[in-house]
Amino acid sequence: MRGLLKVCAAIDVLNVGVNYFARWLVLAAILLSAGNAIVRKVFNYSSNSLLEGQWYLFSAVFLLCAGYTLLKGEHVRIDIVASHLSRRTQVIIDILGTLLFLLPFTVAAIWLSWPQVVSKMVSGEVSSSAGGLPLWPAWILIPVGFSLLGLQGVSEIIKRIAFLTGDGPDPLPTHGSHN
Repeated sequence: MRGLLKVCAAIDVLNVGVNYFARWLVLAAILLSAGNAIVRKVFNYSSNSLLEGQWYLFSAVFLLCAGYTLLKGEHVRIDIVASHLSRRTQVIIDILGTLLFLLPFTVAAIWLSWPQVVSKMVSGEVSSSAGGLPLWPAWILIPVGFSLLGLQGVSEIIKRIAFLTGDGPDPLPTHGSHN
């Protein structure tokens, strides 16, 4: 179990690092949005590539930080039901939910998006908007983001199994309704 917990730690560090990088993408999105608004109002100039750049940055933050959100326990939960159950039952529900829903969904998202990613990269397809950006950078965010989410799901399963077997601490964050 100790070796698996080291793998968990590596996955956690990866998602924390991606989150740190994504903070800069948020700043870039803010600056791009503000600059775009100023240029549009002051100079009466608009650019589809600037608008698409905003969308790409927002997509990057959303998709790349899904794993970090799971790590921090900030994802959608059914606490109204689970809060009345024992801690052990809550952990078992988390494991089953991750195994039955999260991981199959991440695998399906990666599997189904990958042919589109390859197609966009090979063809060099560009947005149909005048002055639009290449599509593959936005599309590649889908399998990358879902891979990070799936890896974090595996990490969370291992941490919960370690908790159930007495080999690890309670994996839930200390904030929120699970104090």
